[in-house]
Amino acid sequence: MVKSRPKSSRQAVKKSPAKFAKSAKAGTKKAGAHKAGAKAAKAAAKPAKGKWVYAFGGGKAAGRASMRNLLGGKGAGLAEMAHLGLPVPPGFTITTEVCTYFYANGKTYPKDLQAQVDAALATVGRITGKKFGDGENPLLVSVRSGARASMPGMMDTVLNLGLNDVTAAALAEKSRDRRFALDSYRRFITMYANVVLGIEHHHFEEILDDHKDRNGYTLDTDLNADDWDNIIDRYKERVEEESGKPFPQDPHAQLWGAIGAVFGSWMNQRAITYRRLHAIPENWGTAVNVQAMVFGNMGETSATGVAFTRNPSTGEKKLYGEFLINAQGEDVVAGIRTPQEITEEARREAGSQKPSMESAMPEAFAELTRIHGALERHYRDMQDLEFTVEQGKLWMLQTRNGKRTAQAALRIAVELANEKLITKDEAVARIDAGALDQLLHPTIDPNAERKVLATGLPASPGAACGEIVFSSEDAETLRGQGHKVILVRVETSPEDIHGMHAAEGILTTRGGMTSHAAVVARGMGKPCVSGAGSLRVDYRAQSMTAGGVTLKKGDILTIDGSSGQVLAGRVPMQEPALAGEFATLMKWADGVRKLKIRANADTPADARAAIKFGAEGIGLCRTEHMFFDADRIRAVREMILAEDEKSRRVALAKLLPMQRADFVELFKIMGSLPVTIRLLDPPLHEFLPHSEGEIAEVAQAMGADPKKLADRARELHEFNPMLGFRGCRLAIAYPEIAEMQARAIFEAAVEAERATGVAVAPEIMVPLIASKAELDLVKERIDAMAQTVAAETKTKLKYQVGTMIELPRAALMAGEIAQTAEFFSFGTNDLTQTAFGISRDDAASFLSIYTAKGILPGDPFVSIDRDGVGELIRIAAERGRQVRKNLKLGICGEHGGDPASVAFCHEVELDYVSCSPFRVPIARLAAAQAALGKGTASTA
Repeated sequence: MVKSRPKSSRQAVKKSPAKFAKSAKAGTKKAGAHKAGAKAAKAAAKPAKGKWVYAFGGGKAAGRASMRNLLGGKGAGLAEMAHLGLPVPPGFTITTEVCTYFYANGKTYPKDLQAQVDAALATVGRITGKKFGDGENPLLVSVRSGARASMPGMMDTVLNLGLNDVTAAALAEKSRDRRFALDSYRRFITMYANVVLGIEHHHFEEILDDHKDRNGYTLDTDLNADDWDNIIDRYKERVEEESGKPFPQDPHAQLWGAIGAVFGSWMNQRAITYRRLHAIPENWGTAVNVQAMVFGNMGETSATGVAFTRNPSTGEKKLYGEFLINAQGEDVVAGIRTPQEITEEARREAGSQKPSMESAMPEAFAELTRIHGALERHYRDMQDLEFTVEQGKLWMLQTRNGKRTAQAALRIAVELANEKLITKDEAVARIDAGALDQLLHPTIDPNAERKVLATGLPASPGAACGEIVFSSEDAETLRGQGHKVILVRVETSPEDIHGMHAAEGILTTRGGMTSHAAVVARGMGKPCVSGAGSLRVDYRAQSMTAGGVTLKKGDILTIDGSSGQVLAGRVPMQEPALAGEFATLMKWADGVRKLKIRANADTPADARAAIKFGAEGIGLCRTEHMFFDADRIRAVREMILAEDEKSRRVALAKLLPMQRADFVELFKIMGSLPVTIRLLDPPLHEFLPHSEGEIAEVAQAMGADPKKLADRARELHEFNPMLGFRGCRLAIAYPEIAEMQARAIFEAAVEAERATGVAVAPEIMVPLIASKAELDLVKERIDAMAQTVAAETKTKLKYQVGTMIELPRAALMAGEIAQTAEFFSFGTNDLTQTAFGISRDDAASFLSIYTAKGILPGDPFVSIDRDGVGELIRIAAERGRQVRKNLKLGICGEHGGDPASVAFCHEVELDYVSCSPFRVPIARLAAAQAALGKGTASTA
């Protein structure tokens, strides 16, 4: 029970720096130790004698928005708002440099940090007229994280810090509201016990739910002061049971425990996972923000909320967000209560019967409207705001560039440029090129039949379909087995980050548009429906029920994150229309980029998609991919298994018309755009027959003995087919293969040109060259076939012959090879494999260990290894162009669609990159950003 406040009681207890360090270590009990990168952190950390703490409030601040790296995003935003004269509760920021020092020095603090914190705390007290730990007029604070890159929900927060039995009684007397004071105290015990002492939330939820059930309560707001007093006693008993110690009553010990826990949370598993997914460096660290509490839980004239200056899902220019009356911040983001809309228009659209902020708190709403416009104009970007209304007065707790979907990012950037707040080049640079992938998500076919089970909030756009799973662990496991899943949860928490990443989409029964699930899903580009309250999820039975229908784990579910609908079964999808702001921004991007963008396309469908997405040619047509159809693979097997040239030519004669027809269609689709065709480069194991049935089928077609054919297949078996009998080696050993392909290409070029009237000039690429001599032999056969077809068709052929640089030796011999080759295309997939001596197919088992230990900065098959593979590309480009000044250079590996790799290609002055058709828009934008001097852009 919280006692009445003694008449003269002051709790301003001070501790020695040594004890503070001890408290810090205790405060990181839950977060644990993460040793990866500790040596690097220690080397980077130099215990500075300078400033560790930056104060803000009272209309001034020691920091500014430009100090984001030092103060973190939250600290820099608070400082800037204070400078602008906005209503910001006073506080101070402990810098990211302290975090670096903390991990480099055994989780201890700089020796002069205590004095700076004490001084800043005293300043906050003077501004507020309160004193930390005081038994009559106590100052209470929040302790929050704040890295330079937004990491919503990944690190820890403690609110209402400074409360104990004495200060809670003082707060009750000062506010004349005992229920409010005890509500705040029970919140603090729950948060502090979880974040600092490592006691799980469920211990306190069980106590609260039991009390509600016994007293017939439904909502937390139903409980009165005596109820909370009783619950607080039970909470403290549980803390002592779980930790072996009483709940700490010393406010200063509480403060340093919370500071240590926030720094410790930088290395918790969910933060590590989030940083890995979003490429945030470990050595950035987090700041800690200590700020005077303002209370949204002081009754019907108080509230808390989250707002965006524009819609983060669509980009529409409207104040967007949610709030809760008589609540604190965690109530909104945790989805514990269903929040209310801020504007009347949004309330009407949602069909809610609860009052909007606009109607319930008109004065605070008017002030929020004024401030949100001022902040957007000041930062020249959409802002994500947190606010509290305390007894009618609005306080701003955060501003930062808001997370948004790719669709919203495009609209916001284009509209800000049209509003003259930013330039067109700035608009291009602001879009995360990799996030454009979100726009390529399918949407539900408007003509499809929809069996709607439930409707929630459209938290993140796009549609997704998959098997139902109810845990993040199952989502990750099934994704690893090749399954597509929908993660269904009552509500998500930061611990679900790995499951959300693995899932196609997320569905929750609780939470609003600014809940954890919604914010994280939008950041990941995953469709999400939140707050589907009519759904009932039973984790134990692994089932969900809605509208009288029960679905179990493994059943198929579709969600529409654009409408909020939850649909039974698999629903037909359609590709999105890429127009409007997308087309506008792409036009601006195309106007500044220097790199050409081609597509890797093996089929007519690929070629049409490439044109749709703005490709300027085909940079890689893999001819072996044309042969996987059942009716064609038999002829390829006949060719491979043939024991002599005559038998091979019989099989090749069957393949010639197939190849020619494919090339005709490709040339017609691409018109005058360049088409690079790679000669046959199959690892033989992909085509050899393996089963008795397959061997019998080929034997029948060839009129051969199945036993002899099986023996021949065994003869051709290779221990390492990726480095075996493939590429130019096939064309040199069996030149008739290259002759057939060259004839198919040239005859198709003539046929397509005659049909369309558009000149066709194919580029023929010889794969896996290691020497000029190899290329000379193959080119000789190609040139001879060109002369033959030209004579037969009485046509003058235009074509080029070049090679793929995919072996380190070829890169080193590029000057010599360029005497014959008219173009180089860097096959960065194989070049990475051969440079590292790593099989891409087998690397997953250890690459993650290499990146975690800092041996590699990232997966070299995703982004080009600049130091090694990149150096080989530089060498080949320089040596090749020394010999042939107009040598055309490009890349055609998967790296062609990776923004960081595109930036590298711009730096080394390649002519083009080629990537999968669906990544062409990403490459176009990344190339523009590279030309503007911004290799990897982000919307923060």
